Amino acid sequence: MKLIEVKDYAEMSQKAAAYIIEKVRQNPRMNLGLATGGTPIGTYQALIKDHQKNGTTYQNITTFNLDEYIGLSGSHPNSYRYFMNENLFSQIDIEKANTHIPHGDADDLAAECARYEQLISGHGGIDLQILGIGSNGHIGFNEPGTSFDSTTHIVDLASSTIEANARFFERIEDVPTKAITMGISSIMKSKEILLLVSGESKKQALDQLLNGEITEHFPASVLKKHPNVTIIADKIAVSV
Repeated sequence: MKLIEVKDYAEMSQKAAAYIIEKVRQNPRMNLGLATGGTPIGTYQALIKDHQKNGTTYQNITTFNLDEYIGLSGSHPNSYRYFMNENLFSQIDIEKANTHIPHGDADDLAAECARYEQLISGHGGIDLQILGIGSNGHIGFNEPGTSFDSTTHIVDLASSTIEANARFFERIEDVPTKAITMGISSIMKSKEILLLVSGESKKQALDQLLNGEITEHFPASVLKKHPNVTIIADKIAVSV
């Protein structure tokens, strides 16, 4: 793993965007894995500014998001499909048909998991996967205890994850308790991984990732087994 330490969230976002832009320009038909939540928003804003100013094109890029809440349609304001449309897709020149997110409102969720896993492999896998890390070490929605061999599957969200995501909802009772997520094995098949870490709340998780053992009790620890991981973390998250 390569660790790049930056000053603050703004620099992390700019550095991550520059990294992604370079990869997109090198391979204009790449498969890009995307994440939601607070951490990547600044990165997406920087990608949009670059697209508007410098014309970086995403017309032939295909994207795959890590996860989606179960029970929310793509038009629901708290769905990750809605999040991605609002925070990135509607403001760059990507073809909406090339943006893929699990269907959280599918009638047959097991079939949806299998479909999504096959969709990724059918496109040749993910070239660059953007990740955040949960305070409990989750990647995607793979909570502690998830098998390293897991593929796209249904998860029960940990209480700490529900609490962390409650800021996006009017009431904590409105936060879905289940999600579809790429599995750990799915994530690890990505050719390259870019992990973004920012803030005091992620300090302990980053320290455990860098210095702790590899264990399913801390899902992100599996990244130590991946041959090509870059971590961009701000000074607060790196300090111990």
